[in-house]
Amino acid sequence: MEFTKMHGLGNDFVVVYGEQALPGNASELAIELCNRFFGIGADGLVYILPSDNADFKMRIINSDGSEAEQCGNAIRCVAKYVYDNRLTDKTELTIETLGAGVQPVKLTTEGGKAALVTVDMGAPILNGLDVPTTIDANPVIGHTVSVDGRDFAFTAVSMGNPHCVIYVDDAANFDLATWGPKLEKHPLFPRKINVEFATVNSRGQVDMRVWERGAGPTLACGTGACATLVASVLNGKTDRKATISLAGGDLFIEWDETSNRIYMTGPAAAVYSGTV
Repeated sequence: MEFTKMHGLGNDFVVVYGEQALPGNASELAIELCNRFFGIGADGLVYILPSDNADFKMRIINSDGSEAEQCGNAIRCVAKYVYDNRLTDKTELTIETLGAGVQPVKLTTEGGKAALVTVDMGAPILNGLDVPTTIDANPVIGHTVSVDGRDFAFTAVSMGNPHCVIYVDDAANFDLATWGPKLEKHPLFPRKINVEFATVNSRGQVDMRVWERGAGPTLACGTGACATLVASVLNGKTDRKATISLAGGDLFIEWDETSNRIYMTGPAAAVYSGTV
């Protein structure tokens, strides 16, 4: 199997092109290949597949073998892959995802290769039962979740995958390893959840660290950055355009008031290609 190792701000993937459908052993392959000691090492295994509804289809298998509905960093990697490898000459294309439908993508190119990728991430889902949580409210803002005697106030957002945004004093140094897995699997979240810990520094900039469902701590999460902006607007903490600073770098996120759609702009990079 030929692959390309790629990343979006350090959120890294084994990207595979050429299959006609998701292989039956994709879960087992993801667990094996994503292992950082005995495999290639990655947060997820990404397949670029044919689509009847878009230019390409993306399927993402997390490093634990579970499937992700959507991934903002992966979709930027897919867009760069298909353009840089001349699978398309379009700088505006569409990519079908499992959880967020068909998403338009716009490329900014330099020297014949994609440099920045802007993705129309769609409208956020704010109804608690649809995120999903077990909370019948729309939206879910400042709701308390209790873990091991500690209470966290969270805002729930779905970007095609579920997110729980929590504000802390120092996101960059927050203890992800202790609280991330406990919140991810809390009974309030029937399909588990991605957990973002955020610190708002101004109305245009937020520090965020993420514990990703099925992958653990990652250097960046595109949908998580989108969810963080949405939550910050709902809580009156930021404007509708802001830079979300992650461990791996910055993403620029905009929540358009007229269309209600989220736009994410950031880089993607190819590291190396190989055969396994």
